[in-house]
Amino acid sequence: MEAKEKFFPGLDGVVAAETKISFLDTIQSEIVIQGYDLIKLSQSKEYMDIVHLLLEESLPDSAEKEALEKVLKGEYKIPGELIEIFKQLPGNTHPMDGLRTGISALAGYDNKLDDRSLPVNKGRAYQLLGMVPNVVANSYRIIQQMEPIRPNEDLSYSANFFYMITGRVPSLLEEKIFDRSLVLYSEHEMPNSTFTARVIASTHSDLYGALTGAVASLKGNLHGGANEAVMYMLNEAGSVEAFEELLEMKMMKKEKIMGFGHRVYMKKMDPRALMMKEALKELCDVKGDHLLYEMCEAGERVMEREKGIYPNLDYYAAPVYWMLGIPIPLYTPIFFSARTVGLCAHVIEQHANNRLFRPRVHYTGERRVFN
Repeated sequence: MEAKEKFFPGLDGVVAAETKISFLDTIQSEIVIQGYDLIKLSQSKEYMDIVHLLLEESLPDSAEKEALEKVLKGEYKIPGELIEIFKQLPGNTHPMDGLRTGISALAGYDNKLDDRSLPVNKGRAYQLLGMVPNVVANSYRIIQQMEPIRPNEDLSYSANFFYMITGRVPSLLEEKIFDRSLVLYSEHEMPNSTFTARVIASTHSDLYGALTGAVASLKGNLHGGANEAVMYMLNEAGSVEAFEELLEMKMMKKEKIMGFGHRVYMKKMDPRALMMKEALKELCDVKGDHLLYEMCEAGERVMEREKGIYPNLDYYAAPVYWMLGIPIPLYTPIFFSARTVGLCAHVIEQHANNRLFRPRVHYTGERRVFN
């Protein structure tokens, strides 16, 4: 009889890959990105810096950063056929499904699709980084029967993304906060979507296939979809007292409360959430309306007192996006767009030093015989 292998539900604590891209240092409470603390980076660096760091393995100087943004701006345009594809999608299509369809379709326009070499994969990553914000914004707009918005190359990468989502040019504060959210969402070691992308890439599948799978993974409300759920809860409550009551009612019914708890951050707040909490305070100060901030703080106190769990990034990113005027259904697609650079880095690394993922199972069924 075979010896029973030790079983780790959800692969909890199992090391599945070696990487130099990032890791979560729970001892030092740092999110390490190519050797740097992501939280410190988010305080002084922009998303373009993180893109260069993840794909070129170094922080750019001003000339490199300017050149990188120019490259991405040259990739903003998406094939016109994608617009026609989006027009064929039903009106109730979730934006993540529109995004998934768009990324999958882009594979057909790559005339080097079977080339996994490092230069081609990097070029592919930059093309996707240029096009994904366009796919996110305009797949949503077309599904909602609105006119698509053309990219504005006079704006920064993040400001253009914001403009295509909302139809207006952001203020300097709005641009800074939106860009910071992209930085914080950019990379986070080995969550489900990244693992999905690497598993797909390990079959020697292409970058589009790996990212399409990652979209499907991120759509789930136990992963990326949590930010949408948080905002629906806040809007349902509408006041500090009602939000506290809503959380207590959900706990009494043993319902999962989105925006709290994390597989890695078990005994403290997700440090990325703290950065978004500060951003929410800034937006509330400018607008003279602190209701959402007060509601979130009240919810934070309730969950710490009753469950001993703390906010994750989605809990504070949701009200930040709301204050920025971003439609709730786009919260998770924005998360994916920001994470595209991290996903591309992982797929490139997997292709460069590949071993096919092929785990085993702990069989719990019967052994039967028949005559």
